[in-house]
Amino acid sequence: MKNLFILTLSLFTMSGFAQDTSTSEQKKSYSFTLQQAIDHALENNYTAINSGRDIEAAKEKKWETTAMGLPQINAGVDFTDNFVLQKSVVPAEFFGGNPGEYAEVAFGTKYNMVARSTLSQLIFDGSYIVALQASKTYLKYYENAKRKTDIDVKEMVINSYGNVLLAKENIAILEKNIASLQKTLNDTRATYKNGLIEEESVEQLEITLASLESTLNYNIRLLDITYKMLKINLGIDINDEITLTDKLDDLTIQNMDLAFSKTEFDINSNISYKIATNFEEQRTLEYKLQKSKALPSLSANFNFGYTAFKDQFDFFSQNQNWFNYSNIGVSLNVPIFSSLARSSRTQQAKIALDQAKTQLSETEQKLKLQYATAKTEYEYSIADYETAKSNLNLSERIEKKQQIKFTEGLSTSFDFNDAQRQLYTAQQKYLQTMVNIINKKASLEKITTN
Repeated sequence: MKNLFILTLSLFTMSGFAQDTSTSEQKKSYSFTLQQAIDHALENNYTAINSGRDIEAAKEKKWETTAMGLPQINAGVDFTDNFVLQKSVVPAEFFGGNPGEYAEVAFGTKYNMVARSTLSQLIFDGSYIVALQASKTYLKYYENAKRKTDIDVKEMVINSYGNVLLAKENIAILEKNIASLQKTLNDTRATYKNGLIEEESVEQLEITLASLESTLNYNIRLLDITYKMLKINLGIDINDEITLTDKLDDLTIQNMDLAFSKTEFDINSNISYKIATNFEEQRTLEYKLQKSKALPSLSANFNFGYTAFKDQFDFFSQNQNWFNYSNIGVSLNVPIFSSLARSSRTQQAKIALDQAKTQLSETEQKLKLQYATAKTEYEYSIADYETAKSNLNLSERIEKKQQIKFTEGLSTSFDFNDAQRQLYTAQQKYLQTMVNIINKKASLEKITTN
């Protein structure tokens, strides 16, 4: 009886725990076209989110730089406990003593307190002017970086979306091939039992069937991985449910646009070129910053405060005397000689600027090559698709004819197996060319998108 009670209690506990777990880890369900998937990723992709935060941080950095040239106000309180007052000596005759003798005296009180405030204002500093320009360039860099991240995310989503569709189509074709081959194998076994063909023909079909089933199992596992990769790119949990509503055939037709590849390539609109240009601007400003350090700087400040003295800590009594003070000042700093250290830093900045200019020229040439390559690969992917489509139709007819001949005993199992393998290869090639069109179009768009 006691054991039954413990078992019942355990079941209730496990049931309650399972309910809590299912509630806390409830899966979400999503349904996306390719465009909807891209839009979702641009808002929720992890890298895209942090790239947006970089822009916000750059805006704050820009204001931090701007604030350096605005009025600065500081206030504080200083308290001193002179627990041993410093002593001095004065002629004793000041206090009625003998001439020639000295008396020790301590000046001051045990406690001092100062309440102060300072207003400072930068009037002129060449480095501040350059810093303001640099802060704008700094912000522009992260805005361009965010744009590049969005373009990269779009390409990743297109590729991963296409990979999921490819895996699904592979599974569908493999299942169809297995079903067809299984029927042929059953018929062949019956023919073999009647003694009309050799056992080798049956074994040959069994080998092909086992190979197809193994490939199917691999693609089923691969589909799960491609789904998870897509979910990561979309910025959703890998355990959530997701449904893709676009079809591979439809996306292939939508992306077959040879006119698109004929458009002129404007390198100034390429985001990578913009970032390289932005980098050159930063190096130019760093060079100007080092040169500006040879200019004088001018600032002003206004100080105001109160001072109190006490031998007892009683500064807040009504009869406490506070002695105010105030002053205004101007500070001019003129760099004169730095043993050529300032000149050395300027030359280093000049070298860095020259390197940035060279990198910009290199980027320009590489982008032109990338565009030519992407354009060629996209145009080839369309031609390759047409060829693969034609070859698939031929392979299907050949396989069908060989199947009829094999069933009627007019050809060997080896001839039929060759026709099957040719068909399976043509099917895989055809599906891959469809995905290639989508991916190559995305690569070309990545280079030409501004």
